[in-house]
Amino acid sequence: MGLLPIRLRFQNHRSAQLLCASYHFIPNSRHFSQIKCLPFTLRTRKSVVRALATESASPPAAKMVKAIRVHELGGPEVLKWEDVEVGEPKEGEVRVKNKAIGINFIDVYFRKGVYKAATVPYTPGVEACGVVTAVGPGLTGRQVGDLVAYAGQPMGSYAEEQILPANRVVPVPPSIDPTVAASLLLKGMTAQFLLRSCFKVEPGHTVLVHAAAGGVGSLLCQWANSLGATVIGTVSTKEKAAQAKEDGCHHVIIYKEEDFVARVKEITSDNGVEVVYDSVGKDTFEGSLACLKTRGYMVSFGQSSGAPDPVPLSAIAVKSLFLTRPSLFHYAVTRDELLGMAGEVFGNVQSGVLRVRVNHTYPLSQAVQAHEDLENRKTSGSVVLIP
Repeated sequence: MGLLPIRLRFQNHRSAQLLCASYHFIPNSRHFSQIKCLPFTLRTRKSVVRALATESASPPAAKMVKAIRVHELGGPEVLKWEDVEVGEPKEGEVRVKNKAIGINFIDVYFRKGVYKAATVPYTPGVEACGVVTAVGPGLTGRQVGDLVAYAGQPMGSYAEEQILPANRVVPVPPSIDPTVAASLLLKGMTAQFLLRSCFKVEPGHTVLVHAAAGGVGSLLCQWANSLGATVIGTVSTKEKAAQAKEDGCHHVIIYKEEDFVARVKEITSDNGVEVVYDSVGKDTFEGSLACLKTRGYMVSFGQSSGAPDPVPLSAIAVKSLFLTRPSLFHYAVTRDELLGMAGEVFGNVQSGVLRVRVNHTYPLSQAVQAHEDLENRKTSGSVVLIP
């Protein structure tokens, strides 16, 4: 029940002071007629006025949580462990207590300034899984206690709790652990649109996957194999080569030991591959183009080694090649697209098509170490932060 402004009137009544308060309540309030003038001493009157003023002026205490904040662009050391305020969800929003947070190379791009954050300081992270702790007014379809995940926008998942648009969270099946969900959704939906939309992989195709033991690469290899494609993967070490083999690569190239372009031509009898999935960028871009067959597809979806050099049209005209630099956000614009992609990813995990490798977990407070290991190629599979 809300109150409009209070009007107070005082008058002397012999030795006692009489306090008359005229309260304007919400119409139809059953308490409206119960307000009367009551006798108060001067001291009591002052206490009541002071209490009323204090009560009306004090807002609810803000809830503080721990989060990683970036105040300046740079290396992993700019990730700071701080207290931040988390408010109440507004209309169309939910508040989520994160149980696990996915780390992705896009977090590094934002931290370095390759991609521009909307504001600085900011909280990094674009993937998490957690439990709904509050819902905005009038919201239906989501309720407190739901296990949900999100990937993409908005940025800010490196936090114990966060506010999210309700239309960007997806339900997580009970059979999928939160740590798996947090490590899977962004990478899984990336693999989904790369394999099913950017270039539709079909039986008989030969595909080349760079960073085959990485978070997205691992899923790409497994999924492409299940679609009937011949999968060639590149990795940096023998240990990663063993994992790539387990993940469905028919041929694994350790690029530090051999020329991947020459090896791909040998594997394909100099015909080349239908599609290259390249998340490395500068170090592999030109070689990737050379691995393609006529009318092949070059899908550049990352740049862990730096941005590729500009490509003249003549470089792709030689074999009538297709070149795309796609973004997940453009393939999951609507709620239906988002649910469809997430549903296919979770379904493939449940059916056994995809095996999620959460090879590294770090406390959220140790995000600096996690980023150092990721950039130095000390990780394989998925990397997760635990609040």
